[in-house]
Amino acid sequence: MTEPSDPPEVPDLSVGLSREDAVALRESFDAVEQDRISRTVADLLDLLGKTHTMAVLSAFAFAEGSLRFSDIEAELDIAPNTLSTRLRELTDAGLLDRRAYDEVPPRVEYTPTEKAESLFPVFAHLHHWAIEHDL
Repeated sequence: MTEPSDPPEVPDLSVGLSREDAVALRESFDAVEQDRISRTVADLLDLLGKTHTMAVLSAFAFAEGSLRFSDIEAELDIAPNTLSTRLRELTDAGLLDRRAYDEVPPRVEYTPTEKAESLFPVFAHLHHWAIEHDL
């Protein structure tokens, strides 16, 4: 009986990958893992593609610590029902932690998880790209 091989070493995102390196990394995984990764990327892009999701995550990427619902709403000018939905989706995806305080008026704070924080360099890359390019 053969033991499963160790997964390939995944390079740090800040290093950057050439197209060839990215293809080689992808092909280093077995077919089942390639499928899982592809589905995860598709699910992530579906979530990030929803209206205001990128803006909400970007607010956390550049914030110091937790944000209250009212702070996000004021900063991003998002309808409360849409913001509630996005925050719930991000919480359900494990990207935000929600903490409700037993106060009057109610206070709810959201904090990015480690999973979300690992996405934050993407925002730096996007902003760097925007410095050099226009759409």
